[in-house]
Amino acid sequence: MLMSEHESHGEHGHDVTIIVNGQEKVWTEHEISYEQLVDLAYPVPPTGNDIGFEITYFDSEHEHKPGTLVAGQSVKVKKDMVFNVTPTTKS
Repeated sequence: MLMSEHESHGEHGHDVTIIVNGQEKVWTEHEISYEQLVDLAYPVPPTGNDIGFEITYFDSEHEHKPGTLVAGQSVKVKKDMVFNVTPTTKS
């Protein structure tokens, strides 16, 4: 969940900037889930039958250690992590 600057210094910990589909976002929790990334990338999700999402990420724009997330998974957030959330058709 995105929080205001005032709220972010509470129990959740730290503020980091992440890149989601090319847009900077401030994240305040130590981890981010597949579902949270889909919500950030698509506040109004694409419509249609059998729509899913493919999520890939890199530690930062400079360190390209790739990874993928599937529904139900989370990853620890690092400063300047890059996430690409792409709609797909489940087959």
